[in-house]
Amino acid sequence: MTLAMAVDPRPNYLRLAREAVPILTSTQTPFEIGKAYVYREGSDVTLIATGTMTYHALLAAEKLAKDGISAEVVHVPTVKPLDDETILASVKRTGCVVTAEEGQIAGGLGSAIAELLSEELPVPIKRIGVKDKFGQSGTPAELFRHYGLDEAHITMAAHEVMGKRQA
Repeated sequence: MTLAMAVDPRPNYLRLAREAVPILTSTQTPFEIGKAYVYREGSDVTLIATGTMTYHALLAAEKLAKDGISAEVVHVPTVKPLDDETILASVKRTGCVVTAEEGQIAGGLGSAIAELLSEELPVPIKRIGVKDKFGQSGTPAELFRHYGLDEAHITMAAHEVMGKRQA
């Protein structure tokens, strides 16, 4: 990421997690500013996540698969510019979406996705993130549960938006 940012003339910032997390990029999925990646194909619901939340979205997709639900997981490493093409193609396949981000929900990934979809493809959407609360102290796992950012909450949100899509 730092190499891509160093040559990009636009303003950039990098947000790092304090806990060790699985590495999501590789030579098959390199980092590119403005590019989103489909990490798991699916047909029933799109889970769009950024940063450490992509790992939780992948875990949620595994749980959903046990319920017979095919979840597509899209990793969005950059919120701006947003990869409209990849996101719209995924949501066209599934008809509903859950976004997941570790930070404040207002003005982040979920907001950017909601803006895109409201103009291009209105579908049921649920945004997972911190809802205007001050931070707390605890282990990463405790904080993810406290703020509803873990795979259990992503799984519940997927069921919720699928129900709205069918209604």
